[in-house]
Amino acid sequence: MKVFDNKLELQDYISGLKSKGNKIGLVPTMGALHQGHLSLVKEGLSRVDIVVVSIFVNPTQFDKAEDLKKYPRTLNRDVDLLKTVSDSIIVYAPTTSDIYNDNIESQSFSFDGLENEMEGKFRTGHFDGVGTIVKKLFEVVKPDEAYFGEKDFQQLQIIRKLNEKYKLGVTIIGCKIHREKNGLAMSSRNERLSEFMLSEASFIFKTLNEAKEKFGTKSANKVTEWVEKQFDKNPHLELEYFIIADEASLKTTQRKVKQKKYRAFIAAYTEGIRLIDNIALN
Repeated sequence: MKVFDNKLELQDYISGLKSKGNKIGLVPTMGALHQGHLSLVKEGLSRVDIVVVSIFVNPTQFDKAEDLKKYPRTLNRDVDLLKTVSDSIIVYAPTTSDIYNDNIESQSFSFDGLENEMEGKFRTGHFDGVGTIVKKLFEVVKPDEAYFGEKDFQQLQIIRKLNEKYKLGVTIIGCKIHREKNGLAMSSRNERLSEFMLSEASFIFKTLNEAKEKFGTKSANKVTEWVEKQFDKNPHLELEYFIIADEASLKTTQRKVKQKKYRAFIAAYTEGIRLIDNIALN
């Protein structure tokens, strides 16, 4: 397995692969890899010849310095884990200077309002940071396809918009959420949960499933009120938001329309750790 920390060396190597007709996929990550990441890599390997996995803790998408500092950095373990999957993987683990030179700043983006919903209301500048790093990675790797998990569904929609508006020419593939045995959406943050809360946090997915069932007969507002009451009764999880939104615009739903697709989004805190999840409602 090839591991690069320099974009020029990586580009030279990929250029050689492409000259032989190889198709390239990209899985952007911040490391601390888990089975959810590996499922994206495997999806890529089923579709293209070589998958590049970027491992970079991107400073511009953290709104809190404390979260950036605490984010796990486990490069050696990540590489060992990827070796168990396939030899057709390239790791790009750049330094901050290789990505940003001496200017660690986000580009300012407009994603036609997608960035102002949900996460955008609670994490200032987050999606400018996401757009900046994904655009840079697309320009460095020039992949044919890129793979993103639906756990970060808002991010997935924003990357689709980024790709479209900047004509980056990458096929964006959304991949289903990979879950722990108890239903909790897999996340690098889960590693910071106590054993007790790793079990208790299954409440999030359980509540989402019950909300989906209720959405068949009740209004979005009634379902939202019910979810908020469930969290009020839970001593271990603090609800930040629960929103039912139109999948395309991500705008909060006031009234159901038959032709539209809806999704429920949730963010909650436990033990100082922020967990997110979502579920398709129809």
